[in-house]
Amino acid sequence: MYSTDLAEVYETVYRSRGKDWAAEAEDIAALARRHAPDADALLDVACGTAAHLGPFSKLFGTAEGLEIAAPMRDLALERWPGLTIHEGDMRDFDLGRRYSVVTCMFCAIGYLGSVEEMRSAVASMARHLDPGGVLVVEPWWFPEQFTEGFVAGDLAREGDRTVARVSHSTLQGRATRMEVRFLVGEPSGIRTFTEIDVLTLFTREEYEQAFRDAGCSVSYRPGPPTGRGLFVGTKEREVSGR
Repeated sequence: MYSTDLAEVYETVYRSRGKDWAAEAEDIAALARRHAPDADALLDVACGTAAHLGPFSKLFGTAEGLEIAAPMRDLALERWPGLTIHEGDMRDFDLGRRYSVVTCMFCAIGYLGSVEEMRSAVASMARHLDPGGVLVVEPWWFPEQFTEGFVAGDLAREGDRTVARVSHSTLQGRATRMEVRFLVGEPSGIRTFTEIDVLTLFTREEYEQAFRDAGCSVSYRPGPPTGRGLFVGTKEREVSGR
């Protein structure tokens, strides 16, 4: 999900499905504050085009992002001037500070290729939490939820741009391989491009163990925001020695 072509039409497609990033951000903020009532500093890992981070910036005194893909960062900063978005890889980043909430939304963690990489990412996120801080991760599907040959289609129109998206999913090892074809119509003409997305089907138990090993409690909340649920953890508080 790193190309400039995709960055330009990404939000259009999902808005056509009814996705409301601002409403999701409000729900996540409320969820986090049920665990940490005074939470006021948030880091959104793999923030993409800042579709969640922008609304988060209105809900927290400090709201920063981390994003590996330059096209996504560039578009995010164009749309939300003044945001702080760090360049970095979720598997091994170090920003030199802590936050009361760390989020990783919209299945971004699924793009990691192995259990070891997922565990490294969860550990990196947990290291950036204050004691008692909250970690929220939206997973990709679990293995038992995968449907071989699944086809999805979207047709979206915003302004003078129309976007058609068709995807086909197959099993590749223990990952979903999605071939996604886009047809984009604009006044300048019609263009096409293809994205190949590979998202690992981590198990619920693998996520939960990663949270625990990173020093966080963990619970799984099925359902919203996209049907895949959320993992919610709280960082253990440090105990001072005598």
